Amino acid sequence: MTTATATAITTATDKTGARTPEAADVIEGARDRIDALDDRIIGLVQERMAVSAVIQEARIGSGGRRVNLSREMEVLGHYRDALGKPGTSLAMTLLELCRGQV
Repeated sequence: MTTATATAITTATDKTGARTPEAADVIEGARDRIDALDDRIIGLVQERMAVSAVIQEARIGSGGRRVNLSREMEVLGHYRDALGKPGTSLAMTLLELCRGQV
């Protein structure tokens, strides 16, 4: 094994926490996939924020309130049912992003 190869293996395993180059390759590939998924999730959240703004504008424009609490409870329940207790926290964060803090 050359010094350059040993350095590359050490860097990959240090970066991933893996103990073998094979595991480091698996981890790096999976992390690339997670990064791509995160980019898609961020895009979807931004799209959700835009749709929420349309809803708020229509509701306020018609004389309604900025926030519909019964709808927010539905959203919280949906996320909780799908993801458990942490889903509620995730939904709260999404609601906050989409309507701002009340």
